[in-house]
Amino acid sequence: MTTQAHGDQIVISRNHPVFDLPEIVATEHGLFEQAGLDVRLAHNTPSRERESRDPIARRKEALFESERADLFNLCEWGGIDRLERNRRGGYIGYLRPAVVAQGLISFDPALGEPHDVSGIPVGVNEFTGSHYTALHLLEGTVPRDRITLEHVGPPSARLEAAATGSIRAVMLMEPYLTLALERGAHLLGCYFYRGTQVVAPHLPAERLDVYMSAVNAAVDIINADRSAWAGHIVSELDGSLAPGRLRPDYHRYTHATPFTRERFTESYAWMTSWQLTDGRSGYDTLLALR
Repeated sequence: MTTQAHGDQIVISRNHPVFDLPEIVATEHGLFEQAGLDVRLAHNTPSRERESRDPIARRKEALFESERADLFNLCEWGGIDRLERNRRGGYIGYLRPAVVAQGLISFDPALGEPHDVSGIPVGVNEFTGSHYTALHLLEGTVPRDRITLEHVGPPSARLEAAATGSIRAVMLMEPYLTLALERGAHLLGCYFYRGTQVVAPHLPAERLDVYMSAVNAAVDIINADRSAWAGHIVSELDGSLAPGRLRPDYHRYTHATPFTRERFTESYAWMTSWQLTDGRSGYDTLLALR
């Protein structure tokens, strides 16, 4: 089914459920409808196949770029990257509610801490949270010129690569992190991060604020009983992990908050230091509509 963003309807291009859970809960509880919004989730459930190395060609970005979706979330550095790469335009709306860890894991007993991967490839999905958090996690202990990342693809591919030994260490988030630990992997380190909401240029800030209020109400519902929502998070594993086995330590939810000028400036300087941006943009460029 092709998703079409049209009229007053707001279409969300899906991310993994651990990141989209507040939007899922808001939809299921009718919170958007109560707020006077017509919101639906696009039919773009993440695939287990290796994704393109071109971020704009990937599923959620492609729907947004082709104007079949109005917003999506991803890591904050990725939000900056996508807006600099795309042709549609848009702006960063806010920091998303999901606070999630990317864990550096290995099945190799010779690797015990982040320093042990100096000069050893770490599997990531380029220009996603796994990529950026790997750099943040490792640069505190490994010299920059010894940090080696390898594009493996989405988390299912990274877990399989680590489990079969084709790569010695990978970055994973939930529910793949719990699944890896259940299968005998061990944790070398983890890095918690939030993300940003990328918003289509035609969606006014006032309407986004109403949307965000409904999402924040969903966060309150989630936090009243976090375990009740584990089934949504593990759903992409097709029964490989029982909801009750999902670990609570590596994800949590808080109200969406503004992406401040100070935080943007710090993040953008860090991206520039890694040559992840050519420095063409600024806060007023990417958050001007806020």
